[in-house]
Amino acid sequence: MTHTPRFTPTLARIVATVSIGFVVTQLDVTIVNIALAQIGSDLHANVTGLQWIVDAYTLAFAVLMLSAGVLGDRFGARRLFAFGLGLFAAASLACGFAFDASTLVAARAVQGIGAAAMLPNSLALLNQACGHDPKLRARAVGLWTAAGAVAIAAGPVIGGLLIAAFGWRAIFLVNLPICALGLFATFAWVPASRSASLLSRDAAHDHPALRGIDPSGQILAIVALTAFTGAVIEWRPLGFMHPLVGGSFVLALIAACAFIVSERRAHAPMLPLALFGNRTFSAAVLFGICVNLTYYGVVFVLSLYLQHARGETALQAGLAFLPLTGGFLISNIASGWVVGRLGVRVPMIAGAITAALGYGLLHFADAASPLWTLLVPFLLIPSGMGLAVPAMTTAVLASVDAKRAGTASAVLNTARQAGGAVGVALFGALASAAAATSTTGAAHIVSGLKTSTLISACLLLIALVLACLVHPQPHAHAHAHGRPRNAAAGARPVSVNE
Repeated sequence: MTHTPRFTPTLARIVATVSIGFVVTQLDVTIVNIALAQIGSDLHANVTGLQWIVDAYTLAFAVLMLSAGVLGDRFGARRLFAFGLGLFAAASLACGFAFDASTLVAARAVQGIGAAAMLPNSLALLNQACGHDPKLRARAVGLWTAAGAVAIAAGPVIGGLLIAAFGWRAIFLVNLPICALGLFATFAWVPASRSASLLSRDAAHDHPALRGIDPSGQILAIVALTAFTGAVIEWRPLGFMHPLVGGSFVLALIAACAFIVSERRAHAPMLPLALFGNRTFSAAVLFGICVNLTYYGVVFVLSLYLQHARGETALQAGLAFLPLTGGFLISNIASGWVVGRLGVRVPMIAGAITAALGYGLLHFADAASPLWTLLVPFLLIPSGMGLAVPAMTTAVLASVDAKRAGTASAVLNTARQAGGAVGVALFGALASAAAATSTTGAAHIVSGLKTSTLISACLLLIALVLACLVHPQPHAHAHAHGRPRNAAAGARPVSVNE
């Protein structure tokens, strides 16, 4: 008799609980972008300081995600998820009462640590709750990703309303009741998972990743990405010849080379380099970096453009962002239909072309452009991303063995977050000015937006070439190379936010 998976009330409660963690991590990104103008004015932070406020969160999120998943395997996913919620709440409280930009940057980094603990372990809890049933898991993860998409779409509007009513500190303090609800629901509804520390020695031997994190790889990854991002952020105000900037670039290069050597030699590396021997996997991950670098970077500059160059209020800017973020909801649905019928390559190519066209049109915006002229590019960019990214994620998951799908997904998300951090650093540097509220500053921001969108269009064309390298049906490619068929059987179109 065929087993029909059931979406029980117990599972529904677990899905709702772990979705809370995903919601706060996504909500925080878009809300902060809307608040940048007020934060800069209140804390006397220039564009460089605002870049650090955004990137401190993204960097910590990116470099710790892989290790957080391993720690969840060892000590229990529920324990790490609850720890992430608690840490995120404490850091949000610190953000809300930050008295200067440096304090806010430090608190944002702690928020990123909490987010890194929540994201991979929320998916692990979903998988456990579904009994590893692929159909049931697909439904549960679909609801989880939808919650994140709604949070991203609602973030700018919620942020604009909170800022208009209470000021920028409210965008962080609103996380406290959400996290408190998540913690209560976690201990009330989510069963404790069996941690890897309780596994037998034989099981730990079969799964070396469960023995612990890769400390040398983790430290080198933090040093390399932070030094590189910091050098990009600081090159505009300090100049390329400044010892801090040049030294940071050199340090990033040395740490990156040492990281590669360390991962090649490590018995249980945090980043299995062997995955990149698969052409589809490598091309799809690079595709994801291009997409996130352009989107995160341009959204950062757009927040400055709307409020500094155009003089919009926080609420007006939030409403202006609505088509940019809301377009993901429709395009995600279309991507699932297209991938199911045409494979992953076609939507990746079509999405790259659509987003590149959106960035190209946005290139012609200036301070005097009517707001309605931004509508078309604000729809094209998320439409292209929403079409391409689920296909890209499906390609990554289906290009590896089923037992390595979790690792592959973590590598992809880490690479995308790192790309986003670099995008904010690079495009923010292009838009930075000594006096962002002056006429000269506004012109500089517009110039930075034009340059950023031009670079974005070019990067999306590179992504188009990468998409052509992706096998149209990666599961067939994997099977042809002797990989199990179920490497693709569990794969599905995934939301742009996953």
